[in-house]
Amino acid sequence: MLINKLDNVEIALSNGHKYAARDIKTGENVIKYGNPIGHATADIKKGEHVHTHNMKTNLSGVIEYSYVPSADHAKQESDVPTFMGYQRDNGDVGIRNDIFIVNTVGCVNKIAEQLAKLTGAVAFTHPFGCSQLGDDQKTTQLILRGIVNHPNAGGVLVLGLGCENNNISVFSQVLGEYDPNRVKFLNCQDVENEIDEGLALIEELKSYTNKFTRTPIPVSRLRVGLKCGGSDGYSGITANPLVGRVSDKLVSMGASTVLTEVPEMFGAEHLLMARAASKEVFDSIVELINGFKEYYERHGQVIYENPSPGNKAGGITTLEEKSLGCVTKAGSSQVVDVLDYGDTVRKAGLSLLAGPGNDIVAITNLFAAGAHIILFTTGRGTPVGSGVPTVKIATNKELARHKSSWIDFDASPVLDGHDLTDSLLEYIVRVASGEQTKNEIYGYKEISIFKDGVTL
Repeated sequence: MLINKLDNVEIALSNGHKYAARDIKTGENVIKYGNPIGHATADIKKGEHVHTHNMKTNLSGVIEYSYVPSADHAKQESDVPTFMGYQRDNGDVGIRNDIFIVNTVGCVNKIAEQLAKLTGAVAFTHPFGCSQLGDDQKTTQLILRGIVNHPNAGGVLVLGLGCENNNISVFSQVLGEYDPNRVKFLNCQDVENEIDEGLALIEELKSYTNKFTRTPIPVSRLRVGLKCGGSDGYSGITANPLVGRVSDKLVSMGASTVLTEVPEMFGAEHLLMARAASKEVFDSIVELINGFKEYYERHGQVIYENPSPGNKAGGITTLEEKSLGCVTKAGSSQVVDVLDYGDTVRKAGLSLLAGPGNDIVAITNLFAAGAHIILFTTGRGTPVGSGVPTVKIATNKELARHKSSWIDFDASPVLDGHDLTDSLLEYIVRVASGEQTKNEIYGYKEISIFKDGVTL
């Protein structure tokens, strides 16, 4: 059975792969989502499978872009619901009241894990913080700063060793002003028993966090990250457009949404650039896109070496196809800001965030940017979770059934014409108010920091 006729290809209900809706000649563009997703490398007859054996990307090299401002503006909602969250002393709001353990260096990972096991705190272990130089170390520091400052943490223990490049004294300069009631420091080389000292500091943090209780907070205060991983042929038809509609609705309520995975904008970046709120934002998007392409070239890698084997098995053939489906998570709202590594969301509306497509790095970037919740669409399934609630949204019914311990929301009814926008928004409000996602229930919380430099 074929569904979703999309220009000159159709999508098979059984496996998400593409089949020609009409004859396609060699060299002719293959059209999906109203845009070329590559060209035929051989004549393709109507009904034939369209994939890597007879189709190839159109993308190559660095592209020049022109600013053409759009007049479209999102409709502003007057009816803004509330969620039950935590009002912080600095004016920010959180949706969890956790205690974080944040390492300055990987050498103390196991100490952090022991403390977390004994206290119920959440440890974010990583292998970095020493033997890094320049911008590479700076990225590590900025990501860790974002996690320390995240409002889902009622209290934070910053755990250092003492001899690392990113020692507590150095990191404190990057961290800047902080509340000593909320943030405590422990340098393990300075004390006789780091476990006892850590337990005592976490008890102090628990006393502080216990003063916070949930109160009604408007949804306009939410910051929601947008991510996909393990995509399939349905991603751009079910889950991603659904998330895009929810993103638009959140933006219309005054909330913030954040799209990352820059390499998965390649081939669809023109759609985002057309929605830049200003020439300044447009220029920042161009810099974001071309900067990531130059990063590939510096390392001698093919810019368009994507999609992954799992994506191809799920029916995605070229990067254009993946990207055109990927950016639908951003809906149709204007792009109001572009964020670099370690930046925190600054504006209400849709922002773009620097970072690769790698799942754990991408969700870490969203976490550090201040996202309260991450909407993570998937057609292949993954258990990975960030330090914030990571809502897994299945693109197809079989995945939702097969991996129910990973999936939080099934977007497959979209195929039958169901509008799930309000249902997903209601679920987000429940999560913001305390309902746990699968990654929280099963303890799937981790970070991975982007690395681009030498190691001493």
